[in-house]
Amino acid sequence: MTTPHPAAASPLPYQDPQLSVEQRVADLLARMTLEEKAGQLFHTMVTMGENGTLADDPARAPGGTTARIMVTGQYMSHFNLLGAGSPREMAQWHNHLQELAAQTRLGIPVTLSTDPRHSFTDNPGTAMMAGPFSQWPEPLGLAALDDPELVRSYADTVRREYLSVGLRVALHPQIDLATEPRWSRIPGTFGEDADLTSRLVSAYITGLHGPSRELGPDSVAAMVKHFPGGGPQKDGEDPHFGYGREQVYPGGRFEYHLQPFKAAIEAGATQVMPYYGTPVGTEHEEVGFGFNKGIITGLLREQLGFTGLVVADWGLITDNDIMGEPHPARAWGVEHLTPEERLLKALHAGVDQFGGERCPELVVALVHAGRLQESRLDASVARLLAEKFRLGLFDDRRFVDPDHAEKTVGRADFRAAGAAAQRRSVTVLKNEVIPGTALLPLTGRPRLYVKNMDPAAAAPYADITSDPAEAHFAVLRLNTPFEPRPGLFESFFHAGRLDFPEDELKKILTLLDTVPTIVVIHLERPAVIPEIADRSAALLAAYGADDEAILDVLFGNATPEGHLPFQLPRSMDEVRRGRPDVPQESTDPLYAFGHGLTLRPTSS
Repeated sequence: MTTPHPAAASPLPYQDPQLSVEQRVADLLARMTLEEKAGQLFHTMVTMGENGTLADDPARAPGGTTARIMVTGQYMSHFNLLGAGSPREMAQWHNHLQELAAQTRLGIPVTLSTDPRHSFTDNPGTAMMAGPFSQWPEPLGLAALDDPELVRSYADTVRREYLSVGLRVALHPQIDLATEPRWSRIPGTFGEDADLTSRLVSAYITGLHGPSRELGPDSVAAMVKHFPGGGPQKDGEDPHFGYGREQVYPGGRFEYHLQPFKAAIEAGATQVMPYYGTPVGTEHEEVGFGFNKGIITGLLREQLGFTGLVVADWGLITDNDIMGEPHPARAWGVEHLTPEERLLKALHAGVDQFGGERCPELVVALVHAGRLQESRLDASVARLLAEKFRLGLFDDRRFVDPDHAEKTVGRADFRAAGAAAQRRSVTVLKNEVIPGTALLPLTGRPRLYVKNMDPAAAAPYADITSDPAEAHFAVLRLNTPFEPRPGLFESFFHAGRLDFPEDELKKILTLLDTVPTIVVIHLERPAVIPEIADRSAALLAAYGADDEAILDVLFGNATPEGHLPFQLPRSMDEVRRGRPDVPQESTDPLYAFGHGLTLRPTSS
């Protein structure tokens, strides 16, 4: 599909694919107005219209501003897609957006980004359910397997599915270390070990880059996050919210959390996102990392040698509504500054682009007022344009083929690979001997009571009863406990206590005492479950696995290979005593990092 922009009749140097990226950037940058440059510095959310059309109703657009206005009136060309449609609709919508961009004065193509879309998390601020895409375990499940080749293959699948619908920037992987067990962002990490995370992020970036292993037209760019490591949160609270702004290092492990970012840069990461938090008790200024010159320029660029894009996390500059609720700008440490002053401080710190913002007029005003040199804009815009050129967006990769998208997204072999990874990632923590032989895998066709599992899914494997007292065994699926928070957006961030409330625990233990029970807990954080571990007949950890995947493991149709990517603590007192920046701190955990049992194969 080809839609020329107005200048296509007489190609200009920046339109010539035979020239180098540097030559094309220099030519295009010299042609841009101040307003066109300012628009490139913003990267905000958009949604699709119905049936693959552009959403032109401001009432349905995030923040009330449509993509059409942002592209044609604010000269923006970077957007973060929320939601999904069918693969065909997504591809059609993408093409409509690119057609709109092609008709602007310079025809600068749009770059589309996305949060993770290939697993089970459904949090509008961090990740989306797989929907039409292939479904894999969460990154914790990939970490449980410590298989870099699987991670490369997974990322390559993500690349191919994203490419087919026009998604060119992955707002992942998240390479923070899960050293504070209460932190709500742990599901998106590879666990608490820096060496493991470093191995896997290298494979991940290789997979997203594709066969050439370098960023190119067949690649999806990885935006690694959250620099310099978002794990050491005071009390495990998240800096999406003001009460979680403090990032602390009582164990002196600041450098430990940098290790995965060094590996990512070595692997060719071209984009980095600093986190919202403020470093407390370090040599650095106690302001959010997106405003922190010592972190971005001093550490990331000068010490680590990163030359790519620095994209501030979403919502640093202006207050905004999220899901109908007012939220202040996450300008921790610089709340007293005006939005213009925050922009200026972040730009001087080394930020190239602002996520979740759409206020290029503030940048224009700063330049006109003599407070910001246009040459500073040029440095960031040149980096942003170079990324577009390398991704082929000015050339053959501007548009996608809806037929190809329909055939690629959720392809049978991609779904099969995701399903196999779900099964492999399951971690057997306990397998009791009843009597004389290990309980798992189950044999024959037992009478089964299931809770928090679809009985229809279990029916092909066993005779299902609604009375646990009549069952040979029970299967109980649990989620990691958390403390509910009051706000709608806040409620998606599962934080706080890791043990079950007393009344809920009592109900669980009653079932465990009634019938030999196989407990399968979805570990989105390191749950505190000593009583359940003691009284269950078998205990398994999952990190994103559907009922069929679990049943295949329980009945020996699939082999679980997972090992814990973090320790499981014995008590909340132990969690509270821990130092947020220190990994594997317990000397006597309930289950150690790396724990995982093997199951004997079933007889054929």
